[in-house]
Amino acid sequence: MKAPAVTPPALQLVLGDEELLVERAVQAAVESSRLADPTAETTRVKVTDLTGPELAELVSPSLFAERRVIVLEGAQEAGKDIAASITAYVKEPADSVQLVVLHNGGGRKPGKDLVTAMKSAGAQVVDCPKITKPGDRESFVRNEIRQAGGKTDMEAVRELIESVGSDLRELAAASAQLVADTNGQVTVEAIRRYHRGRADVTGFAVAEKAVTGDVTGALEMLRWAMQLGVPHVLVADALADAVRTVAKVSGAGRADPFRLSSELGMPAWKVRKALAQSRGWHPAGLVMAMQVVADVNADVKGVAVDAGYALERAVLKLAEARRRA
Repeated sequence: MKAPAVTPPALQLVLGDEELLVERAVQAAVESSRLADPTAETTRVKVTDLTGPELAELVSPSLFAERRVIVLEGAQEAGKDIAASITAYVKEPADSVQLVVLHNGGGRKPGKDLVTAMKSAGAQVVDCPKITKPGDRESFVRNEIRQAGGKTDMEAVRELIESVGSDLRELAAASAQLVADTNGQVTVEAIRRYHRGRADVTGFAVAEKAVTGDVTGALEMLRWAMQLGVPHVLVADALADAVRTVAKVSGAGRADPFRLSSELGMPAWKVRKALAQSRGWHPAGLVMAMQVVADVNADVKGVAVDAGYALERAVLKLAEARRRA
């Protein structure tokens, strides 16, 4: 049998807690190992469920030199003994074993020391930081479309995020599907055509009408969402996000959207929309609105007997708050 052109690294450290990126890193490690040996087996185990002798058995070279991928999950929670066992192994890893250590970057000292030990041993590091900034999420979507063989622009990227939401798995799936359905040309028009009504489903349309004072429109959208079976929590989250965004932008004054974008950590298009939505709101009303969305969040998570009624009441209270001078 010929050796593969590239031998998979014996040690890999997957650092971060963005679930989708972590899973992709593990999948890539497994696939690289199977390129070297199609029969390579994969074992996943939590570090907290592992003892030193069990680790030694997992990483011991096979008599027939079959490749193995050992994935250690939750390394940040490692205790002193297992951390010492892993540290001892990485100093002299077996050739036929690919050790993949998943660490979220935090945790106690023994777990943190593992990061240093892995790096010192020359482990390949795959960074998977949590994607929270709007700009990073936009870059993620644009990259997903490119990797799927498509082309797009920032206006379309923002339209897709607003239509689908912030969940990376849903964004990745939507990006790939759009590329396949549009022959690679992902435009604003295509997104609106394929995701018509999705914004309603995620509650954004309800929230937008609620914060602009369109009570009739908000209630109509809310009832439509409920009829479609939209989770109450998603609508409550959308209301809370809209109110918080208006409060942040309103409190920052009427400055240039691009300057506010940098100061507030949100895209300029969202700042411009929030500036428009903030007209008619007063500080006392925003304080009241913040309490309303906090209450409805608790209501939809079990406090209220009827979560649908709680959402309708929240929309009415937001309208009342907006009228409050």
